Amino acid sequence: MKKQTLIALIAVGIFGVSAGISMYIFSAVFPPTRLIQTVPPTKLANGTVAFNPALPKTQPCPMNGVKYSTQQEAWWKQHRPLIVMIENSVDARPQSGISYADQVFEAVAEGGITRFAVLFYCQDAPEIGPVRSARTYFIDFASGFGASPLYAHVGGANAAGPADALGQLEQYGWAGYNDLNQFSIGFPAFWRDYTRTGKTVATEHTMYSTTTKLWDFAKTSRGLTNVDKNGVAWDANFVPYSFQDPASQKGTTQKVSVQIWPDQNDYFVNWVYDVMSNTYKRFDGNNSPYIDFDTKKQLSATTLVILKMKEENASDGYLNNEHLLYDDIGVGNATIFMEGKQINGTWKKASRTAQLTIYSANGSPFPFDRGLIWFTIVPPEGTVSVQ
Repeated sequence: MKKQTLIALIAVGIFGVSAGISMYIFSAVFPPTRLIQTVPPTKLANGTVAFNPALPKTQPCPMNGVKYSTQQEAWWKQHRPLIVMIENSVDARPQSGISYADQVFEAVAEGGITRFAVLFYCQDAPEIGPVRSARTYFIDFASGFGASPLYAHVGGANAAGPADALGQLEQYGWAGYNDLNQFSIGFPAFWRDYTRTGKTVATEHTMYSTTTKLWDFAKTSRGLTNVDKNGVAWDANFVPYSFQDPASQKGTTQKVSVQIWPDQNDYFVNWVYDVMSNTYKRFDGNNSPYIDFDTKKQLSATTLVILKMKEENASDGYLNNEHLLYDDIGVGNATIFMEGKQINGTWKKASRTAQLTIYSANGSPFPFDRGLIWFTIVPPEGTVSVQ
């Protein structure tokens, strides 16, 4: 009996040692973080996704270098860049969703009123808007984000001539494909919200969507994910910018005041550098903070890039000759504000489909700090002052 007990104990011991060795080997090959990171993100009630905040942030977003988990990277690799036209008229504020952006392009749409082309790729915004119409130069910037980037808007300039944005979308083969024009899509990808901020506004300030709805529509209705119907990846020829961690020595204070059109105080912007977050906080011309309506946080950017470009009227017969053109193809001066410092450089865009690139004064590609990049087109008549 004692012999049988001894044999049983030995067997249990061998089993325990074997199990321990197996668990050690399994853990070494498949560490816990890797197992967790293969789990898809959580789908929330509002349709957006949520990622496990406890996972290590090791994977840089190709659009602005911010590091996220491998779980989030696996998510963004399933779709392509999405550029959404968001308006900036006074009645549109506070806008929704801009704080989730990777990059923003700002320029005058007409009459001195600026508009944003907002790039989403690595984050999921629960609501974005108000969504507004297309302009030709914003299409040019969107065209630099690989093959067939998604471009969301509500109609657009369509007077015959060089500013005919809708005609150009047809010409480029975007219409009905990667072009997400609300005029041809409608609900539920887009919807109107007349009571979002509690104030009464005109109908043109009421169109909204979400990044998930637009990515899902592109997938189910247009066959566009990270690859097209032929299996071609959107980023086959896309080259990300160079990114870096911030320097230890930064500027302490800096205020950058941008006046694109000198007589349009409602569209003056003050960017105030905050050394603790290494970001520039956005204020309007009256020094009131720009707030994201979704997050209730002030809009901020890690890097500001002022693009000096010639501006001219399209002379296409549109009301008051308000349609504009910018010389956005070619080479020009750029002023970069980062880490509380002002840096002179140049911008280059070889063609419509080429990516906008920024170079240091010595001609090397400019290394951006990780974080949102905000580009602003300023014509020669505009002013940028620094304090």
